[in-house]
Amino acid sequence: EPVNHQLYLVCCDITDGNAEHLKREHSLMKPYQGVGSSPTSQWDFWGSTLVTSSYVRLTPDERSKQGSIWNTVPCYLKDWEMHVQFKVHGSGKKNLHGDGIALWYTKDRLHPGPVFGNQDQFLGLAIFLDTFRNDLHGMDRSFPYISAMVNNGSVNYDHGRDGRSSELGGCSAEIRNREHDTYLAIRYSKGRLTVMVDVDDKNEWKECIDIGGVRLPTGYFFGASAATGDLSDNHDIISMKLYQLMVEHTPEEENLDWTKIEPSVSLLKSPKDNIDDPTGNFRGTPLTGWKVFLLLLCALLGIVVCGVVGAVVFQKRQERNKRFY
Repeated sequence: EPVNHQLYLVCCDITDGNAEHLKREHSLMKPYQGVGSSPTSQWDFWGSTLVTSSYVRLTPDERSKQGSIWNTVPCYLKDWEMHVQFKVHGSGKKNLHGDGIALWYTKDRLHPGPVFGNQDQFLGLAIFLDTFRNDLHGMDRSFPYISAMVNNGSVNYDHGRDGRSSELGGCSAEIRNREHDTYLAIRYSKGRLTVMVDVDDKNEWKECIDIGGVRLPTGYFFGASAATGDLSDNHDIISMKLYQLMVEHTPEEENLDWTKIEPSVSLLKSPKDNIDDPTGNFRGTPLTGWKVFLLLLCALLGIVVCGVVGAVVFQKRQERNKRFY
């Protein structure tokens, strides 16, 4: 593992210049001493998970496998950043591999289920690294696709639509069968959730998701899970490193019981609005350059069409008027 990447992650990543502190009790690093076997270990694993000295393999490249690894220590930090080095690789050709990895910060741990090997209707945050497209109508995005979901225990993850109805944001990222190291970072600070990726061997973070109004309690657990179905891949975690962010909070915030917060997102618009409204995604996303351009283009076309129709109608009227004279 390159040392300079380590230094770079620790010193230069936090954009607001805060000192960062690695929290070993919430971090998983080579050679994973005592993981799962010693009573003092801070990580448990389940299912098809295999711990070697250089990686934690959640699933092998075989069908119908599910595996997970979970931190045994609840996290009481109000502001944190998790850096995950992972590797998704296998012999399957493009589009013939699956299903992906999920990263969790949730109330419950080690609860197997249908969502990338973990339970549905969870309480907390999930980041999905989804490598297989289930929804053949959703051709407006390319896979692998990374997305975020916050759940208060009442929402089902809709596999058939790749979780689209409940996602808070996402991005496409080429994360599979890369020759170089691939990283993802999840930052939660002052109600803001940011997900960044470093998958192009450029040694720099690229923003994937950035949303405000996210409320998550303290006292939840970090974990990672993966699943294969009819199609498969090796889903490996190389490291999970949790850093504490040093952030000032108001006295009111400090005095709140953060363990009692219900996971929620105060979006202006509920993600559920996207279900039956194919334009929902268009409205829900910021007006980027090309969208503004498209809107202007449509407006211009509209004006031109109106102008042409108007001219034709005017011409006809003139002719009709001539006939009467």
